[in-house]
Amino acid sequence: MKTIQLTYPMSIQEEIPATVAAIGFFDGIHIGHQQVIKSAVLEAKQRNMESAVITFHPHPSAVLKKEAGQIQYITPLAEKKAILENLYVDRLYIITFNQELSRLLPAQFIDYFIVGLNIKHLVAGFDYTYGFKGKGNMATIDEYAQGRFTHTIIEKLDLIDEKVSSTRIRECLSEGDIVTANLLLSRPLRMSGIVEKGDQRGRTIGYPTANIKIDDQALLPKLGVYAVHVYHQDKKYYGMANIGVRPTFKEGYVQPSVEVNILDFNQEIYNKEVQIELLQFIRPEKKFEGIDMLIAQIAEDEKKIRSFFA
Repeated sequence: MKTIQLTYPMSIQEEIPATVAAIGFFDGIHIGHQQVIKSAVLEAKQRNMESAVITFHPHPSAVLKKEAGQIQYITPLAEKKAILENLYVDRLYIITFNQELSRLLPAQFIDYFIVGLNIKHLVAGFDYTYGFKGKGNMATIDEYAQGRFTHTIIEKLDLIDEKVSSTRIRECLSEGDIVTANLLLSRPLRMSGIVEKGDQRGRTIGYPTANIKIDDQALLPKLGVYAVHVYHQDKKYYGMANIGVRPTFKEGYVQPSVEVNILDFNQEIYNKEVQIELLQFIRPEKKFEGIDMLIAQIAEDEKKIRSFFA
């Protein structure tokens, strides 16, 4: 997959092939997003063209809402790229969302980023909007296309009596409902990072953990203990992960961290990359009055997690 990063105003030097493109922010690349992207890939094959995804970074709210602060993503950019590659997308356009872009009128947006990128067929969700304050939408796209490209609109997808959306997945993650979140994603939520040296306290209580440096822009789920798959050097292991601030040992504000005790594993993996997949929420994080109570709880967590994987 070829990745092209663009910032408006732009000047593209290379000749761009005729392309079928899916457009959207696609945070999470959930089952609704996948319908849009797979439709574009299939249409491209039928037309003997390349397929593309047009997406944006950062999220518009990070630019337009001063109070938004740093945005966390269900799929940070690196994870988004990996998923799109697995969906057989040929080209990925990452457009920098900035104030200049936000002021483009719908016709200007279409001229620059659809016609300008030689898109011959565009695929988008029914609720996709574009141009200044989202004034352009899929219901009116023909007046901006002016016959220069055709389009497909993917209708709303419901699952368990609700619309599938990134917002719904975020709500599930905040509640620790990882099972529903994974159902909406059609895959386990995955996080990747490098194993760093921590305070090594886990070793002293019989539960050594790998401290994983997760992307700062990754959206963390509800703090607590999870049953996880751990991937290292193409091998899969079972593990119990603690996502949280370790309140038994830390006071005041602490940046949440991700620690994983890999079951039945005894290898040195500092400075190595690992991936974890969250499968089941076991319990929320809590503060214990002493080490013995913590150890007893971890033993109970391990018992539940081993039973989960049995």
